[in-house]
Amino acid sequence: MNNNLVIVRGGGDIASGIIHKLYRCGFDVLVLETDKPTSIRREVCFSEAIYEKIKIVENVRCIRIDNTLIKENDLLREEDILIKEGISTKVDVLEQIKECFNKKIIPIMIDKSGEIIEKLKPLVVVDSILAKKNIGTNKSMAPITIGVGPGFNAPNDVSCVVETMRGHDLGKIIFDGCALKNTGIPGSINGVSKDRVIYSKKAGTVRNIKNIGDTVKKDEIIAYIDESEVLASIDGVLRGMIRDFSVVKDNFKIADIDPRLGEVKNCYTISDKARCIAGSVLEAILYLKNNL
Repeated sequence: MNNNLVIVRGGGDIASGIIHKLYRCGFDVLVLETDKPTSIRREVCFSEAIYEKIKIVENVRCIRIDNTLIKENDLLREEDILIKEGISTKVDVLEQIKECFNKKIIPIMIDKSGEIIEKLKPLVVVDSILAKKNIGTNKSMAPITIGVGPGFNAPNDVSCVVETMRGHDLGKIIFDGCALKNTGIPGSINGVSKDRVIYSKKAGTVRNIKNIGDTVKKDEIIAYIDESEVLASIDGVLRGMIRDFSVVKDNFKIADIDPRLGEVKNCYTISDKARCIAGSVLEAILYLKNNL
């Protein structure tokens, strides 16, 4: 067992807040993602490294190390980035992970089912996929297992659960029971809740017209799904937008508008919610580590 290794499943905005804090506190952090992440707040999501090969969030670097699903014409660029960061492209994934840790870089790789967990034997596994259900994380994966949000039961599935619902209990560490069920209602910003989040009205391929950080007006076209217009639901700043050419299902979250017109900088920094949850995950790890 590596007593300093934390494997985080998921690289979205909440997960990235967790990853960022654990890295800054001295843990070796490996991120596992799917081959096609659908993060919205992409400017603060380490999951973007799956597409871009490297992602920097608040001065912390994350690079993709797994070449298995890279298209042939992308391979050279992948190797260029690894070489620039001082990571060998001629060794196996386990060696690349080790090199990343030695160079204080966060590695991310495609491993939807968490197959590498058994090989690495980490101290901690954090499931921050936020799938609203448990898609495979269990207590046998590591001495400390943490489920973020609904879908987990402590101590049956994981060592503890961290509450993600905004309100008095946000960030609460639950050792017996579950997080609150997802209501489907986003947290309120300046009195605006459900209207600030935009969902697809049909299945299809997204083509973005606006970019994260753009100021938009209500009913302005921000994207198309195939030939159908996607309109801004309120005036504000486009804080999150699904990746261009993403294929989405009906009623899939694709954008997030912040009604605070003067808060463009928030598009590029970790949110208060993510920081709160990250602090709770760190506390849970330290508490459980001291009680193993």
